[in-house]
Amino acid sequence: MVDATAPTYYQENETPERVKLDEPMGIRTLFGLLTAIALGLFFTAYSIFVDVSDAGAKITSILPFLLLGVALFIALAFEFVNGFHDTANAVATVIYTRSLQPQVAVVWSGFFNFLGVLTSTGAVAFGIVSLLPVELILQVGSEAGFAMVFAMLIAAIIWNLGTWWFGLPASSSHTLIGSIIGVGVTNALMRGRDGTAGVDWGKATEIGYALLLSPLVGFICSALLLLVMRALIRNPALYGEPKGNSKPPLWIRGLLVLTCTGVSFAHGSNDGQKGMGLIMLILIGTVPTAYALNRTLPASHVEAFVQASEAASTVVEAKASGHAILGDPRPAVTAYLTQHEISEGTFPSLAVLIRDIAHQVTSYGAIAKIPLQEAGNTRNDMYLASEALRFLAKDKASELSAEDLTILGNYKKQLDSATKFIPPWVKVSVAIALGLGTMVGWKRIVVTVGEKIGKTHLTYGQGAAAELVAMGTIFVADTYGLPVSTTHVLSSGVAGTMAANGSGVQLGTLRNIALAWVLTLPCAMCLSGFLFWSFRQLF
Repeated sequence: MVDATAPTYYQENETPERVKLDEPMGIRTLFGLLTAIALGLFFTAYSIFVDVSDAGAKITSILPFLLLGVALFIALAFEFVNGFHDTANAVATVIYTRSLQPQVAVVWSGFFNFLGVLTSTGAVAFGIVSLLPVELILQVGSEAGFAMVFAMLIAAIIWNLGTWWFGLPASSSHTLIGSIIGVGVTNALMRGRDGTAGVDWGKATEIGYALLLSPLVGFICSALLLLVMRALIRNPALYGEPKGNSKPPLWIRGLLVLTCTGVSFAHGSNDGQKGMGLIMLILIGTVPTAYALNRTLPASHVEAFVQASEAASTVVEAKASGHAILGDPRPAVTAYLTQHEISEGTFPSLAVLIRDIAHQVTSYGAIAKIPLQEAGNTRNDMYLASEALRFLAKDKASELSAEDLTILGNYKKQLDSATKFIPPWVKVSVAIALGLGTMVGWKRIVVTVGEKIGKTHLTYGQGAAAELVAMGTIFVADTYGLPVSTTHVLSSGVAGTMAANGSGVQLGTLRNIALAWVLTLPCAMCLSGFLFWSFRQLF
């Protein structure tokens, strides 16, 4: 996959010794890894048992839990593959600058990936979920819902493993977005609608911009940062190559380890959330009695919820222009979410739905007291209202004032607090899968990033600049709930530092990385669309 005529730094500079990456995994390490995986799976199963028991649900059939087990295994496998696929983002620079031994670096990175997942906000998780077709989310426990989840995850795993096999730094975020769009388009076509109706293209465009711009941000900002460093920090040691197998000066080593730590932590906080959102969909579909609603909310939440509901219903009813809705308001609200056009019944139906939700909550006195058999329906109503308000806030045809948007935004937060939550054990399970994944199969892409992007050996300053930009970009994206490509930010950052330093880049490698970047979206869409169609026929 790499241009055979492109020189590597070993041909041009024999001073640095080749990094030894071929040390086999010892028996103790393998045993420890398998033990950690077994404990993680046991912890997941035990946590589900406790949650179901605490909710007071009675287990009448083992089938939902078998489906849940298969779905969770695939979801955690996706995070595991994501871990070893993206490890190079954090460890390549510290390994090729001799700052850390390879085995130490991957364990260090895995630990901080683990911590990053545990401290994540969840904003990215539900940003991913909002791309999915509304009708499939509302029926996630049906055959179509399971087909959706299986198709997305399996397609993402297949593409990630394929690019990893060829040592190409492809984006797991890019892959998952493509899988989601593929399912949405196929679902719309199977229902006899235009394929463009199956996806929230506004949200997809917003995420697409983040994925599109991240390589440019990595390249340009890393190049500029290196030039600034050269102007401000005059120490020649920062811009030199490793001599032999010696370690860099202590202060440089500390800087590089710090950036490795930051990228690992940021990667966990961003990429780990993608699996969380899908796991929550799986839990809601299979065990709605325990996971449809956030039953940990205090009883005091009801008072704030009622006040926000009254204010929101006043705003929406004013827009209803005196129209009344007889019967079920949900079809009209669902139609707005799928067609993105305000009709005569949109505001009246939404007003009725808001009042209905308030009645459901107040009649039982607390979210936790809503009967188990009603939890799924209440959750769907809250989701419909929340998504409708999200679209209305961006819809110019709604003609909502700034004050109206503030009131509706506050009500939406109340709805989301009851439906968009992540139990601590889900974070722990994903953290274990992602953290352990960083310790397996990392060598292929580490070699590409460390050896095959530039024509000369990676210097300390180049490694620090690329990692600092990657870390900062991911933290900013995490704040705004946007999934970005850690892989593309870092690999393009290394290329940017090589260009700024006049070291030259291996165009063959960059061409292959760019090709993988271009093909990821359509290939993931086709894979997931085909799998979704196949599973719908089988189920």
